Amino acid sequence: MILENLQKKIKSQKMDGFLVLNASNLRYLSGFTGSSGLAVITPEKRLLFTDFRYKEQAEKEVIGWDIIIEKGRKFKTLVSIIKKLKLNRLGFEVSIPYMIFEILRKYVVSPLPIKNFIEGYRKIKNQEEIINITQAVSRAEKAFLKVKPFLRAGVTEKEIALRLDYSIKEEGCRSAPFDIIVASGANSSMPHAKFTDKRIERGDFVIIDWGGESKGYYSDMTRTFLVAGNGLAQKKKIYNIVNTARQKAINAAKVGVKAKDVDAAARDFIKKEGYSQYFGHATGHGVGLDVHESPSISHLSSDKISEGMVFTVEPGIYIPGLGGVRIEDMILIKNNSAVAITGLSRELEIIS
Repeated sequence: MILENLQKKIKSQKMDGFLVLNASNLRYLSGFTGSSGLAVITPEKRLLFTDFRYKEQAEKEVIGWDIIIEKGRKFKTLVSIIKKLKLNRLGFEVSIPYMIFEILRKYVVSPLPIKNFIEGYRKIKNQEEIINITQAVSRAEKAFLKVKPFLRAGVTEKEIALRLDYSIKEEGCRSAPFDIIVASGANSSMPHAKFTDKRIERGDFVIIDWGGESKGYYSDMTRTFLVAGNGLAQKKKIYNIVNTARQKAINAAKVGVKAKDVDAAARDFIKKEGYSQYFGHATGHGVGLDVHESPSISHLSSDKISEGMVFTVEPGIYIPGLGGVRIEDMILIKNNSAVAITGLSRELEIIS
């Protein structure tokens, strides 16, 4: 149905066709999982180009498309199709390489750069996608629970990250969807810190940000722990502020609500508590075939919340020298309610 609607949209916008190079968009539309390919979609045709390495794979994965195996001359093959099908008004993704743009500019009368032409469909997840994302969540959470007993003072960030990476794969994920973050103490004030050989110390915040995978779909979650020690009062306060902000954003997520208002629900509370200068990233982002995709849950977003969206809610407070807190859940909009599909506890846990 998505492809049919897309072809109708191409026709209604008076395009002769649309060029797809983004690997995730290609997989979404055709099912093709190879690393080299492109597609041309017209109101009447669906053409998938790949090379000999993926011939058998494409024949197994792709149904209802014409598969064209190019022989080391991908761009020449594309030009021949443009000429043969008379693609005078050809839409294309704005993310294409400049080399491809040069070809389009030379051989297409009206090349039309279009932003989020495919991504607009990907914002709304169907039942199969939701099942895959939920499985990716389950695998990630099971993996973490295996590693959690090793989380204590004296263990290095690197050891926890490597154990978690192995455990994620052991649970059935082809790979971790992104570099796992394990950041403790002062390192935890950097939202995207790289794990190091630093040993976790008493009194440290420990942020762990990881995800799972299932059939190409991803999950993304974060939990923050506090290691027992002295002088924890301020750290407990910060944790509780972030956790309340997280819940306020989830409560605000309803069908028709502006995504920037969901962001504001968390951001305004953190500001009210006096920590606005320590929260500088978006409150969330969509997750699916990419770890970061539409919708954007930020103060700059033009998205509106819709039924079937899946996105993160992840406010944080990061204070240089002290440390940071981030608590990240994945949310599904179902029956006009925001349902958390991540299940690990969000209550502050102090590791002894």
